[in-house]
Amino acid sequence: LKQLLVQILLLMPLMFSAQITPGVYKATEILENGKRNYLLMVTESYMIHTVYDSNPAHFVSTMGGFFKVEQDSLKIRLEFNSDFEKTGEKEYRATVGYAEGEMIFNGNSDRPYTRQPMLEQPLDGQWLFATRGPDTGQERRGDDQPRKTLKFLKDGYFQWIAYNTETMDFRGTGGGRYAADQGTYMEVIQFFSRDDSRVGAELSFQFERKGDDWHHKGKNSKGEPMYEIWVIR
Repeated sequence: LKQLLVQILLLMPLMFSAQITPGVYKATEILENGKRNYLLMVTESYMIHTVYDSNPAHFVSTMGGFFKVEQDSLKIRLEFNSDFEKTGEKEYRATVGYAEGEMIFNGNSDRPYTRQPMLEQPLDGQWLFATRGPDTGQERRGDDQPRKTLKFLKDGYFQWIAYNTETMDFRGTGGGRYAADQGTYMEVIQFFSRDDSRVGAELSFQFERKGDDWHHKGKNSKGEPMYEIWVIR
């Protein structure tokens, strides 16, 4: 009985905690062939959860959206869900707890999430694709339109997602590690839903912040010149 009470007391914080500290969290699972990675990126009101394999590289799934605390869980209003055609989910509920400094997501204590070191950089934040550069008065896309491309950058990690909030049409995603300093922006791709063979590629661009705009120049994955303008969300 005493052992049972101890187990209950240890589990209670995990069962009833609905708070989550903003940051980037990672968990891993060893597979028969390779490793599965779980990446959770969180702000005060938005989160993205992505699953991908490495060695060999393979994208599995991603979902994300705005969340709020409701009783003992987080209620996430999904903006995108790569598995929408299979699950039909537009909302997702998750529980969050902490044990020995690690986060337990949805009660799975066998796969704790470790918070990654904080790393502030000048492009940290959520960005929406606005238009192709140069900015000469052309029409911009924004939050009022259902078709979106979001780029989420935090603590040295990045992810972009192309989707439609009305139809839940998922068009693709990619992400990994990034660094931005003195006008140079670099990415190392760790997952890419459209082409697993691109994993490991290192890309270099030039960036400039102009108010709420991010001017992004360089060459795309095909080696063609690229000039994009993103706006802070």
